[in-house]
Amino acid sequence: MNALKKLEPTAYAALRIVFGFLFACHGASKVFGVLGGEKPHDVLMWTGAGIELVGGVLIMLGLLTPLAAFIVSGEMAVAYFKFHYLGGPPPHKFFPLQNHGELAVIYCFVALLIACHGAGKWGVDKG
Repeated sequence: MNALKKLEPTAYAALRIVFGFLFACHGASKVFGVLGGEKPHDVLMWTGAGIELVGGVLIMLGLLTPLAAFIVSGEMAVAYFKFHYLGGPPPHKFFPLQNHGELAVIYCFVALLIACHGAGKWGVDKG
């Protein structure tokens, strides 16, 4: 038996909160031009920045968690394929270590986990 199993609800809540906070920081850096971020230059980038800011806050709070996390996961999949895989000159490099898409990939799959699991402990959704 795993001795840490009893800590799983707390560890998951911490993961959700930290993920949401960091993701919201990415959005805030773009929307407000803070934290070293640059304001978006087109509609697609503004849309992504909005999803990052609002989605991150919702996930951090555990509010509308499955929906917010599912949208965030999709945004990160689009970000990976549009800006990392296809973003450089041909030949396109698929592997994240080659195209610097590791963060987009891990955000995508952690958001998918959160979408499947829900808010959990300490979330407004309570589930």
